[in-house]
Amino acid sequence: MPLPTREDPRLTPMLPNDRVCTGVTTVDGRIFVSFPGADSPGVQVAEALPDGRRVPWPDESWNAVPDQPPSDGAYVHVNGVRAGPDGQLWIIDSGAPGLGRRQVPGGARLIAVDPGTGEVTRIYDLTDAVRTDSYVDDVRFNGRTAYLTDAGAPGLIVLDLTSRRARRVLDGHPSTVGRRLVADGEVLHDPDGNEVVLHADQLEVSPDGRHLYYQPASGGLSRIETRWLDDPALDPATVAGYVEPWLDTPTTGGTAIDATGTIYLSDAEQQRVLSITPEREVRTLVADPRLAWVDAMWIDRDGDLWLPAAQLHRTPGLSGGVNHVDYPVWVYRMDLGVGPAPNDHA
Repeated sequence: MPLPTREDPRLTPMLPNDRVCTGVTTVDGRIFVSFPGADSPGVQVAEALPDGRRVPWPDESWNAVPDQPPSDGAYVHVNGVRAGPDGQLWIIDSGAPGLGRRQVPGGARLIAVDPGTGEVTRIYDLTDAVRTDSYVDDVRFNGRTAYLTDAGAPGLIVLDLTSRRARRVLDGHPSTVGRRLVADGEVLHDPDGNEVVLHADQLEVSPDGRHLYYQPASGGLSRIETRWLDDPALDPATVAGYVEPWLDTPTTGGTAIDATGTIYLSDAEQQRVLSITPEREVRTLVADPRLAWVDAMWIDRDGDLWLPAAQLHRTPGLSGGVNHVDYPVWVYRMDLGVGPAPNDHA
């Protein structure tokens, strides 16, 4: 299938960035973005102000860029940011300076910040659930439980937000193991020429809280009932037996889910976003040459879909050591006409 050549007028350019931006979220009209440092070091989480400034969030000290990443009072490597159902801003610290790098002791954390005051209200230590080669990738919520993906050491993490206990599930299960990645028709390679692999990456919880959908970045969407993940008494083999292969999907940068249970999935191979109904009906929502590796999407309370066209596949780590990013890196917005899943965020 040829790549799209025509721009879709439904896409509104919103936020130009001078660095690769992989995440966007909104809280009470305010916009927050995250930068993975894929093209250059710098601020990792920022509030995007109307005048174009990017203000470090919650402050400069958390966004410090030291020679040796600390794990206390500063980010190691933020991979995403999103508002939760409680209105807090949740920040995912992968715990490793980059994919394929060793974990910084105590670095893998889920951090909650009050958007009103900028106060760090909670820090969840994920040490008990990570491996030395882990790269904690993304998070979704379901009541008092948070689910996270591990793109470095394939598996999922279940975090009890009340007890603070974090544990691994589906560790090394085939449904969490990635394969080679393809974007814009090209297989992606690291600076040493090796094929890039991202294990468990995207995940979504159904609006009724019954199912968790998840996949590696190379695709192959699976689902499992959350009750099997939430039961710490079940042994790994029993949990694995409840995994359902659900849909064959392409290389994907990010997903979102709406209040009807429709999943929006970016197709990095074809510069488009797909919509997938709970009945597994797949349609092209939008195709546009500007949608180069759309990463972590966001649905706001007004029913708008935010799409960060991250161009991650053009960064040195995924393009053989050479930076091919076409700046600025834009975040787009389009009207969906349907709001987010209420168990995910308000």
